[in-house]
Amino acid sequence: MTAKEYKDLSVKEFTKAAEIYESDNAGVYNMCKKDYPDVLAELEKEPFTDLLDCGCGTGPMLTLLHRKYPDKHYTGIDLTPKMIEVAKRKNMKGVELVVGDCENLPFAEDSFDVVICCESFHHYPNPQDFFSSVYRVLRPGGRLILRDMTMNSAAVRWFCNHIEMPLIHLAGKGDVRIYGREDIRKLCDNAGLHMESFDKRGFCRLHCVVRKIR
Repeated sequence: MTAKEYKDLSVKEFTKAAEIYESDNAGVYNMCKKDYPDVLAELEKEPFTDLLDCGCGTGPMLTLLHRKYPDKHYTGIDLTPKMIEVAKRKNMKGVELVVGDCENLPFAEDSFDVVICCESFHHYPNPQDFFSSVYRVLRPGGRLILRDMTMNSAAVRWFCNHIEMPLIHLAGKGDVRIYGREDIRKLCDNAGLHMESFDKRGFCRLHCVVRKIR
């Protein structure tokens, strides 16, 4: 499929999911809630002022952050207009919500101390564009906290990417690919970023911290 076809599938999928995304009836999307504690713990390690949430959805992570650190400035971006529409209903002070493409972030250079991306990255058809865009908008010393799906076994990842993904597309979902440690390292290197840590946590979660050194 083309990049546009992947993105169109994602917009269609999450337009349907927007109204129930944070409810107890969200189905598979309830899995995303497992990422929030680890992201919050990572953020507690260093001070920050400006944070960007890539693939923010209806803003569940931004809601938690806004409650915990109400004096910070937050920006959320999502490809699906309906997701941003639902997020805006929360009327969170100091939170800017933008419809846009995470592969081409519409923000100035050196805008953010932290970029977070939770369970959105596997929907991006041009992953290198995302990493390069993150490099541009991060301030020197800033970091990307990435949470997504992974498998340790290269053979299992191959099965997921070449057999399971096409079946998922038939079901109307815009998943593109899951990644291993070396995949992420190469994306970082090509973007001028430094991968500080990469852990597999739980059944199929990657937890990765990436730094913009300069």
